[in-house]
Amino acid sequence: MKIGFVGLGNVGSKLAGSLLRNGYALMVRDLNDVFVADFVARGATAADTPKQLAQACDLVITCLPSPSACSAVMEGDDGVVAGLSEGKIWLEMSTTDEGEIRRIGDLVKAQGAHPVDCPVSGGCHRADTGNISIFAGCSRETFERALPILTTLGRRVLHTGDLGTASKLKVVTNYLATAHLVALSEALTACKVMGLDMNVSYEAIKASSGNSFVHETESQVILNGSRDINFTVDLVLKDVGLFNTLTEREGMQLDLAPMLVDIFTQAQAQWGPRESSPNIIRRYEEPMGVKVLGSGFPADMIDDEPEEVGYELMAKGRQDG
Repeated sequence: MKIGFVGLGNVGSKLAGSLLRNGYALMVRDLNDVFVADFVARGATAADTPKQLAQACDLVITCLPSPSACSAVMEGDDGVVAGLSEGKIWLEMSTTDEGEIRRIGDLVKAQGAHPVDCPVSGGCHRADTGNISIFAGCSRETFERALPILTTLGRRVLHTGDLGTASKLKVVTNYLATAHLVALSEALTACKVMGLDMNVSYEAIKASSGNSFVHETESQVILNGSRDINFTVDLVLKDVGLFNTLTEREGMQLDLAPMLVDIFTQAQAQWGPRESSPNIIRRYEEPMGVKVLGSGFPADMIDDEPEEVGYELMAKGRQDG
C-alpha cells in the first residue's frame, strides 16, 4: 500500500516518520520545501500537488493546523478530492470541526473513496515514537481496512463510531487538557509564592488525587523553564474554541469553556500566537514577580514507553453497534 501524507508540521512530521521507519512507501506534500526535502532524503517521494499525491496513493493522510487549511488542501482545483477514486481512503488526522469533516467527507464519498476522521492525542513526543493514541470515526469496514496503518502510527486506537465522532471526542479531550494546564499553572505558581520546594510540590501532586497526564508531562517542561511542548497558544485557542462552539450548537451554557477562550485570547494578544502554550503560567507568575522553576527536570517531554505495534482499544458496554 502506498501512503500519501500532506502536512509535515510538528505532529505530521512525526507521524509520517513512523510510516517511513516501518517501511511503508510514502509520498509527501507540504508548503515548506525544507520539510519535504528532509523526507525525500530519508526515502519518501514528493508530490507537486495534493491531487497528484491522491492519484498516486491508496491511502491519503492530512494533518493540518486548521479547518481552513484542510479545506484548501482538499477542495482546490489541485486538491486531494480531485485525485481520489473508488476504494481509496482519506484519513484526516488534524483536530478540526466535526461539521466540516462531515461536509468534506461527503465530497470524498462522492468520489467513491472512504473518509475517516482520526485525530491523535498524547503529544508530539508520543507521535514521534508511534505510541500516540488515535480516535477513528468511520464505518466499521473502513476502520478495519485502515487499522494496520493506524496501529503503525499509534499505540491505542479507538473506533469512536461514525464519521465526525472522533473529532467531537478530540476537542473534548483537548478542552480537558487545557483546563488541567491552566489549573496547574495556578497551582504551581501558588506553591512557589507560598515558599514550597518545587520538586517536592511536583511529586506531591503526582502522588495525589490532583494528578493528571498534563501534570506528568507539561509540568516537567514548565519546571525546567523551556516550556516547549511543540504546541502554541493559537492552537490551544483553536481547539478550545472548537469545543466551545460545539457545545453552543447543542444549546449548552458552560462556565469554564468560555473562560478558557478568554484566557487564551488574552494570552495571544499579549504574547503573540506562537507563544508556547505552557507559558500560560506567565499570567500568574508575572504579577507576583516570580519564576516557577525546579531542578533536574527535562527540557522536552520524553516518551518512556518502547515503540510497539498498536492495538484496537475496546470500549466495554458500548451501545452504538
